[in-house]
Amino acid sequence: MGPEEKSLDDQVILVDESDRPVGTAPKLAAHEGGGTLHRAFSVFIFNSKREMLIQRRADQKYHFGGLWANACCSHPRRGQELLASARKRLREEFGFDVPLEDRFSFIYRAEDPVSGLTEHELDHVLVGKFDGIPRPNPEEIREWRWVGTRELMEDVKRYPDRYTPWFKLVLGRVLEKI
Repeated sequence: MGPEEKSLDDQVILVDESDRPVGTAPKLAAHEGGGTLHRAFSVFIFNSKREMLIQRRADQKYHFGGLWANACCSHPRRGQELLASARKRLREEFGFDVPLEDRFSFIYRAEDPVSGLTEHELDHVLVGKFDGIPRPNPEEIREWRWVGTRELMEDVKRYPDRYTPWFKLVLGRVLEKI
């Protein structure tokens, strides 16, 4: 069981639509019953060739397992600074650390038909650059690859069911901002 699954009882930060904290809730509870809006982050990593690092989520992830997504995602906990929390999660999943920039945020809701859980997040999109060799945690990441952005856009369009809902929603906007 990976760090994410062990921390399902951790508290996430509930927010309003302006990202103002309104309380906390256990992580799993925030994803049940249609989901409760909470703060999250999605990390997008590019190399100097403008390729994006993507991962296929491990099958045992608590939701959306086996689907392709950006480098990593998670939730900052109460008292944690957003960028520090994201860098920590990147180290846990991919074994490297880089500076990250908060580019924009968006709100989405997505239901996972397999787990029955719902993501309802105010998601901060963070971007970084890395040219090294990742050391992925196999408990978190089933497989990974660097992919050219044009090839990625075509694959998402052709095979949308292979990708997580948040990744499909935000990919075009991320590519406009890099």
